[in-house]
Amino acid sequence: MNETETVLVTGGTGFIGSYTAKEFVDHGHDVVAYDLSTDTRILEKLGVADDVEVRRGDLSDPTDVFRAVRETGATRIVHLAALLTNTARDNPRAAIDVNVQGTNNIFEAARALDDQVERVAWASSAAVFAPPANYDDDWVTEDDLVYPDTLYGATKEFNEHQARVYFEDHDLSHVALRPTVAYGPYRETGGSAFLANVVEKPALDESFSVEYGDQVIDWQHVEDIAQAFRLAAFTPDEELSRRVYNVRGTVATIREAAETVQDIMPDADLDVSDEGELPWTQKLDMTAIKEDLGYEPQYDLESGFRKYINVLREEEGLDPIE
Repeated sequence: MNETETVLVTGGTGFIGSYTAKEFVDHGHDVVAYDLSTDTRILEKLGVADDVEVRRGDLSDPTDVFRAVRETGATRIVHLAALLTNTARDNPRAAIDVNVQGTNNIFEAARALDDQVERVAWASSAAVFAPPANYDDDWVTEDDLVYPDTLYGATKEFNEHQARVYFEDHDLSHVALRPTVAYGPYRETGGSAFLANVVEKPALDESFSVEYGDQVIDWQHVEDIAQAFRLAAFTPDEELSRRVYNVRGTVATIREAAETVQDIMPDADLDVSDEGELPWTQKLDMTAIKEDLGYEPQYDLESGFRKYINVLREEEGLDPIE
C-alpha cells in the first residue's frame, strides 16, 4: 500500500473526482483523471493539475474504457463518473448509458485486465435507499431496505447487483461506497448542490433563504469522501466484511447547519423555513466502514464550514474568518 501505483479516476476532473485525485497524489500515487471534460479548473485550484494526467474519454464507449485502463497501466480504478440526480431525471436514456452501461464497461475492462487491475472502488449512493419515512427514524445499515425513489438511485442499485455478479462469477475485487451530500469548495452540480448556498452566500456577505429547515442532512466534507475512496481502493480483501459500505459525515438539520454558519459568521443573513420535504435518507450507520477500512471523518460541521468559508473568501479577496 505504500508503493506507488497508478490510479485511474473516472470523473476525475469533476468535484469529488478532483479532490479524490489530490488525495491519491498526496499519498504518493500516479493519477490519471479519465473524463469527458478536460477542464482542469478544480485540479488547478487544488494545486495538483501538474501532477495529474488528464485523459479525455467516453465512459459509455467500451473500447475507449478498455484502452484507457490498459494504456495507463492502472492497477486501481476509482469509478466516480455518473449523471447525477437531476440530469438523470431529465435524460433517462443517457443515464442508463452512462451510469449502468458505463459502470459495466469499467467492470468488463477490469475483468479482462485482471492481471493488471487489483481493485475497482466505485461510487454507489445513499440514493439506493427508500425515502426516510420507511426507516422509522432509525439509523440505516447496509442491509436495510433499498428501494430508490429516483432513476439515479435505481441505476446505483442496479450497479450494486452487477458488481456482486462480477465479484461472485469473475472474482473481481471491488468496494462500493454510498455517499450522501458532499460539500466543499467548487461544487456546482447534483440534486443537493443548492445546499452549498447555505455556506457560500454568507461566506461572500450575501443573504440567502432556504427551505426544508427541519430536514436531516448528512453533511460530508469532500475531503472526507476522497479519504474514503482511497481506503476503498487499497484496503486488502481479507480485511473486508462486505463489498458495499455506507459512508457518512455529520448529520444535522438544514436549520442546524445554518446556525453553525451563523456561529462562525454572526452577521450572516440566513432565512430558514421548514417548508418542503426531501426524499433522501441521510441517517446512515457507518460502523462497518470504520471497523473494516479505518475511516474516520476529519471534519465536523464547524471545522468543515469554516474551511469552506475561508477558501471562498480568500478567492474573493476578503478577510478570513478567525
